[in-house]
Amino acid sequence: MIRKIISSLLGVVLIGGSIAIASNIISANKRERPPAQKVVKSVFVLEAKNTAVPIKVLANGRLVAKRRVQLFAEVQGILRTSSKLYRPGQNYQKGAVLLSIDDTEFKASVQSAKSNFINVLTTSLADIQIDFPQYFQKWMDYLNAIDMDKPLPELPEFDSPQEAFFMNGRGIPNAYYNVLNLQTRLSKYKIRAPFTGSLAEATITEGSLVRAGQNLGSFIESGVYELEVAVPSSYSSVLTLGRTVLLEQLEGNQTYQGRITRINPSIDVNTQSISVFVEVESEELREGQYLRAVLDATPAENAIEIDRSLLVDQRQLYAVQDTLLKLIDVEVVHLTDQKAVVKGVEEGTLLVRKPIAGAFADMLVKIVEE
Repeated sequence: MIRKIISSLLGVVLIGGSIAIASNIISANKRERPPAQKVVKSVFVLEAKNTAVPIKVLANGRLVAKRRVQLFAEVQGILRTSSKLYRPGQNYQKGAVLLSIDDTEFKASVQSAKSNFINVLTTSLADIQIDFPQYFQKWMDYLNAIDMDKPLPELPEFDSPQEAFFMNGRGIPNAYYNVLNLQTRLSKYKIRAPFTGSLAEATITEGSLVRAGQNLGSFIESGVYELEVAVPSSYSSVLTLGRTVLLEQLEGNQTYQGRITRINPSIDVNTQSISVFVEVESEELREGQYLRAVLDATPAENAIEIDRSLLVDQRQLYAVQDTLLKLIDVEVVHLTDQKAVVKGVEEGTLLVRKPIAGAFADMLVKIVEE
């Protein structure tokens, strides 16, 4: 009995000792946390000054040659070799031969028809001298003016109904217009440049068989281009014909002067924008090049211009009031890729000039000079 009591007492003592030792170990491992320090972020600010801010409407577009001609063949034959290779990039002056199709066979037909006309006119001269001697010299001079290697001269006018009846009865006008028709078709074997420019596309090469209706390429005027840009309909008041427009390269600092030549009268229902065509002349430009058009609109009164990245939800800005960040509501008047013009900011308000990572309302900040 005594032995059991002693064993129980020893067990209680051991358990109590273990608890005490464990408590000491836990107490030794506890460290007091230092008081949390308030984080104060440094900010750069600018003082709001409401002024008249110029509004510039920016719109990008692609240059297209103002004058472009798609070339098609109206006759059939082999494409001849000329002094210039028929290749893209070749330059031609107005009236120069772009391409020439072999016309040997058809030219013989023209000469045959011309010879037939001369024969009909010659056989009629004897009767003209007898029946209408007053008209004989006129037709004799016309016959002598005909050159087989040149187009027929214009047919003389008839001076009386009797002369007209006689000449029509002999088939002279019919033979003349037959030759004229063939001469017109013969001219289609040579395609000439309608204006000074360059070949933008060539779909055939010398020696190829050209068929009637075949696409032969395209020819564009050099140095004169049009830029189509879409401008928001709200700025329609600044769109007037003849207005000068500044054009900028998307990459680089080169600028050009253009002018508005055409305005689409209808508004795009999907984008609510108006298509404007700006003409620009420069030998440095190329078709397909992208440019930015800068249109000056009516300035925004009592407004400020800021970096677009400072806008919060496109309608608020951060301002500093008594070392705290505050969100203020603003009215966005105009937006560009990098800038924003806003109204509704009180004069002298200290606006945050650079974005703050993790910013929130009532955040503690410190104003620093840049």
